[in-house]
Amino acid sequence: MTEPLLGRSINRLEDERFVRGRGRYVADLAAPKALHGVAVRSSHAHARIRAINADAARRMPDVTAVLTGEDLAADIIGPLPCTVTQIPMTTPLVVPPCHALAQGIVRYVGEPVAFVVAANIEAARDAAEAVAVDYEPLPPVVAIAQAIGPNAPSVWPQATGNIAFQFNRGEIGPVEAAIRDAAHVVECELVNNRVVAAPLETRGALGEFDAATGRLHLTASAAGAHGIRNPLADDVFHVDRDKLRVSIPDVGGGFGMKNVLYPEWVLVLWAARRLGRSVRWIGDRNEDFVGSVHGRDSLVRALLALDRDGRFLALDTKVFVNLGAYVSTVAPVVPTLAMGSAMGGVYDIPLIAFETRGVFTNTTPVDAYRGAGKPEANYLIERCIDIAANQIGIDALKLRRKNIFRRFPHASAMGLSVEQGSFRHAIDSAVAAADGFKARQKSSRARGRLRGLGYACFLETARGTPNEVAEVRVAEDGLIELKVGTHSNGQGHETTYAQIAADALGLPLQRFRFHQGDTDDLDSGGGHGGARSMHQGGTALLMAAEGVIENARRLAARLLQAGVDAVRYEAGMLRVAATGQEINLDEVARASYQAPGDDVAPGLTHQATHLCDRYTFPNGCHLAEVEIDPETGAAKLDRYVIFDDYGRLLDPRLTLGQVHGGVAQGIGQALFEQALFDQQTGQILSGSLMDYALPRADDLPDFEGHLTADFPSRANRLGVKGSGQAGAIAAPATIMNAVMNALAPLGVRHLDMPATPERIWRAISAARRDA
Repeated sequence: MTEPLLGRSINRLEDERFVRGRGRYVADLAAPKALHGVAVRSSHAHARIRAINADAARRMPDVTAVLTGEDLAADIIGPLPCTVTQIPMTTPLVVPPCHALAQGIVRYVGEPVAFVVAANIEAARDAAEAVAVDYEPLPPVVAIAQAIGPNAPSVWPQATGNIAFQFNRGEIGPVEAAIRDAAHVVECELVNNRVVAAPLETRGALGEFDAATGRLHLTASAAGAHGIRNPLADDVFHVDRDKLRVSIPDVGGGFGMKNVLYPEWVLVLWAARRLGRSVRWIGDRNEDFVGSVHGRDSLVRALLALDRDGRFLALDTKVFVNLGAYVSTVAPVVPTLAMGSAMGGVYDIPLIAFETRGVFTNTTPVDAYRGAGKPEANYLIERCIDIAANQIGIDALKLRRKNIFRRFPHASAMGLSVEQGSFRHAIDSAVAAADGFKARQKSSRARGRLRGLGYACFLETARGTPNEVAEVRVAEDGLIELKVGTHSNGQGHETTYAQIAADALGLPLQRFRFHQGDTDDLDSGGGHGGARSMHQGGTALLMAAEGVIENARRLAARLLQAGVDAVRYEAGMLRVAATGQEINLDEVARASYQAPGDDVAPGLTHQATHLCDRYTFPNGCHLAEVEIDPETGAAKLDRYVIFDDYGRLLDPRLTLGQVHGGVAQGIGQALFEQALFDQQTGQILSGSLMDYALPRADDLPDFEGHLTADFPSRANRLGVKGSGQAGAIAAPATIMNAVMNALAPLGVRHLDMPATPERIWRAISAARRDA
């Protein structure tokens, strides 16, 4: 029996090839005869296309084709669909057609209007610059407030007032009554700033077409093969699903933005079929900024009602979310079901009314970004608590302790049953970790600095797409193949899934070979998203491994001429205790290829489906200390401490690494990052890493991370709770609470993210003028 691997921190298996430069990304794929595609993108946020003149481009050397929206329509290529149209909206969801190449009107800077295909990338780029597009500019609408204002330009004629939908959850009447009768009512207006995902690897794709079989094959830097294959086949190309294969190699980060369907996926497949040649497209960094979906971007207005003792009575939340120019693949889920599920956080708020409206603007579409709705919900309640504490003179920690869930399972006002969590323990641990703050604050003051301390709790509702599929097979070469319908963007799945299977089968880690991201491997799969992989995919893999054991026991029983009930499996051996007979798994597997019988598949293969729509509830409390230079507004994050509950820890180091990554992105949103557009023209002002401020190593402190495993989830057999998104959920409120705590002595009462030096300096200057 091998030593158990689950619960231990081991070196990641995939890092052996990554650190040696042997990762296999889309740009690394060998396709020697492939043509190269370049998208011609709109330079206007809103304009009518009068004409496209591609004659000069078509005559240039090595150019194979210049394709336009007219060609797309002629080939009856359908628009990119929104795949989540069944949400119970209060008003009908407006989903305008989103074609891979603009049809008549462009609606954001960066929208593809033509696709140039050439023998090499240099020729394609030169020809793209030679495509002349005659635009008739139209007035753009950029910001939420502008879009919902009177006489705003219309992005889509079918969307009255630029509203794509309205979604309501919770009864407003009782909430309004509670607010009317409350001893205290706190009003909050908060902005969740738009961000760019900016993964290390930009998007890219290779389209192939087999004329003999009529089969299309897309290889893409994406995060869910089946979620991309199905709408491409069903809605765009109108072919049977088995006629379109999607495969995904290694992916260098995604954070949600690689989960969705993009015009370039359509263009490379369409061009490959039309031209009879493989077509490759690799996006550059600027294209990722203007052509890949952005995240967040919402305006929240909320009322929090409290009684005289500081107990929460009701929360009324009204949200406007910027969808951009189109309704992206899963965008409507984010500000509705996802955000609504987490509304109220870890607090017992009896009455919640939640209303959200999706708003069209002439900007890059917005879709899922790490946490997808949960960070927005958590930011709202955690900032509201600190605002309430300042307004009515109650300690913010006392407010939190007074109102956290106390009895489990807890029925939330949003209709979820929260099984358990370490809420009080996490808060108490965070408070203990802040010991000595007063002395550090005094030291900062002596140097002319302001030091602030901030806390924030969080509760994630983690599940993602319900259900998952996995398959385990003993291959003829003796290795054991693991296939799972999820997808890693760098989270370490190759390691953790092997740990699960190795423990289930009692075999060394080196025996396992991991596969993901190929629609030819599995019939279905939920891909990446929602911190679901171990909860959904890990449980499915465990079930598949157990199925392999059962198949092995049946075949071993025949080989050993014993009853199935008499055969026991342990660490690769099958034994009949009564007779002392035994046979190892490899021998049984070889027999399965030679004479498997009707009830045992070759390789002892077993595919399992984990049917589960239950949530897990990762939770915790974070604290941050910031130091601000009041003369320049520069804020330095000096400490960041984590006390989190992710249930059973399969690999503690990997889990903490995921949390650190999420925290880093939350820090970026709180202090540095914002996707900005010119309000008059709709031009992006932060369209490169020269203009968009990502946090760097020296902007981050050494994280102090503490994880408890005392509260395993009951929602899956592994006892896990998703960890991939939690850091990005907790960090923004934690840091902004610390920033506001530092600024409070100067009279600063409000500041929106990101808390850049300029914003902090302006807030300090305004407070000094008003003093």
